[in-house]
Amino acid sequence: MLDRLRIVLIGTSHPGNIGAVARAMHNMGLSDLALVAPRCEVIHQESISRASGADHLLHNARIHADLEDAVADCTFTVGASARSRTLPWPMVSPRELAERLPSECQPSGSRVALVFGREDSGLTNAELQRCNAHVHIPTNADFSSLNLAAAVQVVAYECRLAWLATQTQAPELSSDEHDDTLATHADLERYFEHLERTLVAIEFHDPAKPRQLMARLRRLYLRARPEQIELNILRGILTATEKQAARTKTTPDNPSTHE
Repeated sequence: MLDRLRIVLIGTSHPGNIGAVARAMHNMGLSDLALVAPRCEVIHQESISRASGADHLLHNARIHADLEDAVADCTFTVGASARSRTLPWPMVSPRELAERLPSECQPSGSRVALVFGREDSGLTNAELQRCNAHVHIPTNADFSSLNLAAAVQVVAYECRLAWLATQTQAPELSSDEHDDTLATHADLERYFEHLERTLVAIEFHDPAKPRQLMARLRRLYLRARPEQIELNILRGILTATEKQAARTKTTPDNPSTHE
């Protein structure tokens, strides 16, 4: 299970924090580190020093231009958020997240991304809307700011506890469970693009007056966790809708000319 967890850091500005995150990951048995548009050197004297022997994670870390690329192959993406947003998203604690991991990591090809934002501003609303859920660490309300590595350590610790529990009590699964692969983040993003294009074509959605329509639909589908075959069905419906809309627009208004 731990091999299927990816820690994603966005816009990290201090090399020491990247090194400390690598140490926290290695302590808990995690090894998949992805960096999105880091604002500092990754392989730096301070990052290596703070890694304290986990610098192999720094050398093996993959660097991406954006979040989309970093989580494209993931089936479950969770963004760390210190506060609720205008449009609430499913919120879990680190322990609740960890309890879900055995089932999230069970299907073949599944991978979980745990996304952490910038030291000074966290994750943007747009980045959080790319996540299936938000994880919130219930800190002291009077002093809630956590160091980046400390936040990763808390979440990674809970993940390790959940993994240790599976070693002593493996879940009993029937032979026909988890036969269908969950849709990946990249699959869902292509679906959202297709959905918005179709909604514009049938004049249900006006991009000039979005009214959070696409954000709400994102929340709906990300919460539903569709399987690949289900997403294929949904895209087939969209394609048929587009074709029908195109035929309607090209058909004369005079009923007598209709076939």
